[in-house]
Amino acid sequence: MNTTWRFSLLLIALPLPISAQDIVTYELGSLQQDALRRDPRAREIDLLAAQSALRLRSIDSERLPALGVNGQAQHQSAVASIPLMLPGVDIPRPPHDTYDAHLSARQKLFDPAIGGRRNVERAQLAESQARVQSSLYALKSSVTDAYFLALELQVQRREIEIAVADLEAQLRLASNRVREGAALRSEARVLEAELLRRRQSIATLLANRDATLAVLSSLTGRDIPSTAQLALPDLATAAERARESANSLRARPEYELFSRSRDVLDNQRALVSSRELPRVSAFGRAGYGRPGLNPLATELDSYWLAGVQLEWSPWTWGATRRDREILSLQQQIVDREEESFEENIARSTLRDIATIDRLAESLAQDDEIVSLREQILAETRIRFTEGVITSAEYVDRQTDALAARVTREAHRIELAQARARLLTTLGLEITQ
Repeated sequence: MNTTWRFSLLLIALPLPISAQDIVTYELGSLQQDALRRDPRAREIDLLAAQSALRLRSIDSERLPALGVNGQAQHQSAVASIPLMLPGVDIPRPPHDTYDAHLSARQKLFDPAIGGRRNVERAQLAESQARVQSSLYALKSSVTDAYFLALELQVQRREIEIAVADLEAQLRLASNRVREGAALRSEARVLEAELLRRRQSIATLLANRDATLAVLSSLTGRDIPSTAQLALPDLATAAERARESANSLRARPEYELFSRSRDVLDNQRALVSSRELPRVSAFGRAGYGRPGLNPLATELDSYWLAGVQLEWSPWTWGATRRDREILSLQQQIVDREEESFEENIARSTLRDIATIDRLAESLAQDDEIVSLREQILAETRIRFTEGVITSAEYVDRQTDALAARVTREAHRIELAQARARLLTTLGLEITQ
């Protein structure tokens, strides 16, 4: 019987602790999206929007009339007087005590800075939200690393369990020989010791996988049980398309952040320019006091006044020019940061592509190595069944075959991880 089929039958014969319908399969792409939604920073996007909405309302309120109520009472040691005496004419003297209570109103008629400040606020909101998205993106790499580590431990456990099932079958054969007096007790003990060692390895793998799944559960907010099965994503096609367009892709959220930062600087330049323009306001005042508008009045009287005011500061002693220079320097800083980021992406992409090519070539050799090891093991199994070789030699050949299979599966997982890392580096979504 073919060796692979014998291993499969042995694995099927193992008692399963859970039913097949209880096993849930998880995919990398969905876990990455869960991590992005679950992270507390994801809620910052809505909080930032609410914060910005309040600021915009405050800016808009400046278009409404500004009302104020004022009151004042004072005593003066001296008042204005006319040093002139005319017969029969009583020239009034202003009182030393004065009172005034008035309501004032100011309405902006033309203020170009208000629109500029609104634009800056909107641009800063977009920049802040893009910064949150950029910080969240790092979670994808964390999820990817935990996912493939758990997947590698899962595959190693599966391969060792297949080997354990084979050793159990050979142990039954060796035990029968010992009972029949056809073999020494040590033949069975070698297999028993190796089975114990393999079961220890399985226990270690299970503990490490449970710990890794706990990390994955914490990242994604999903309760991932120890019975969960992780799917090996097929990313060959997506990775190949990504390689072809790697130099032109700008899908990473950091590029959006750089763009939004430039928008903020452009709107701040416009705001600086708008502050050089004149501002026009209408004002009014109505009050009651002594004196009113007549400074010589001695009785309490009501009054009102209204007018238009122009404010313009064409000379700022170079402050406006310096503000523009500051913004220009900040623009250069953003440009340098983007250049550095592009170089880092390019270097990471080259490393990922080199890893993909190396592993793809290794897998072809792995298949040949596994085939040869399986053929050797099949012949060794026949010789062990016939009693030609010892248990120790059989264990050695089976260990070689197990190592070859584990190495091949590890390379497959590493290849999928390298492709996933390439897609994540370039900002592309993983849909599997």
